[in-house]
Amino acid sequence: MKNIVILVSGSGTNLQRIIDCIASGEIPDAKISLVVADRECFGLQRAVHAGIPYHLISRGKAFSENLEKIIPENTDLIVLAGFLSILDKEFCENFNGKIINIHPALLPKFGGKGMWGMNVHKAVLEAGEKESGATVHFVTSGIDEGEIILQGKTEISDNETPESLAEKVHQIEYDIFPKAINMVLHHSQSAK
Repeated sequence: MKNIVILVSGSGTNLQRIIDCIASGEIPDAKISLVVADRECFGLQRAVHAGIPYHLISRGKAFSENLEKIIPENTDLIVLAGFLSILDKEFCENFNGKIINIHPALLPKFGGKGMWGMNVHKAVLEAGEKESGATVHFVTSGIDEGEIILQGKTEISDNETPESLAEKVHQIEYDIFPKAINMVLHHSQSAK
C-alpha cells in the first residue's frame, strides 16, 4: 500500500478527485495518510469528511521545516493539489523525486512566480495561444521547473474567457492527475 500526503490551499477539488480515484480503484494500492493545508480552506473539510488525518500549518519562513516534521516516514508521494506556498530548497531536495504538482498551463510556458489560478489563464489568452492545458511535474526548488510527467491539452476558442479556459483546464486536471499519480507510484523507474 502506497502512502500519499496531499498539500492543499483552496477548495480541494483535485484532492476530492484523488480521494474518489483511490476509492474506485482508479489509483490502486494507495491511501492518503495525511492532508496538510497552509491556510483555512475547504480542502480541510474534504479531509474531515473522508476521515483522513489533517494538519493546518501557518505560512511563513518555518513552513517547510514544520511540514517535514509531520510527514510520515513511510510516505511514498507528496502531492501538491492547488497548493500555493513555495517549499524551500532543502525540503525539495530531501524529498527529491517524491513531490509532484499540477499546474494549469502547458509548462514550460506560463510557469514560475505569480503564475497561479486566473493569472495563468489571463496570461495564456493575452499571449494569443491556440491551446492550453495542464501539466503534472516533479517539484524542484525552481518554481514549475521540474521534469514533466504528463500533460493534457485543450484548444482555445475564439471567444474564450479566463473563466471558460479555467473550466476546460480543470477538466484536464481531473483526467491527468490520477494517471500521473499512478505513473509515479507504480512505475517509478519509467517515470523518472
